[in-house]
Amino acid sequence: MSVKNKLFDNNRNGAISSCPLSKKDAPEIDYKNVELLRRYTTEKGKILPSRVTHVSTKKQKELSLAIKRARFIALLPYVSTQ
Repeated sequence: MSVKNKLFDNNRNGAISSCPLSKKDAPEIDYKNVELLRRYTTEKGKILPSRVTHVSTKKQKELSLAIKRARFIALLPYVSTQ
């Protein structure tokens, strides 16, 4: 029996997880959609990695660009004030 690294074994049940932003009824990634962007940032303001959120590479690039644009025009904070 081989030993696996349990930290990065997100697909334990064998189910294929797809990108939540590529589905049919997925919301459009836009810098003005602050509620969507807040779901993909931490409480301190960091952008969550795609290995945690299961977002595809293409959508992760769009998401990070939208978050950076929203930060630049002060729709999102760069860091938390807490």
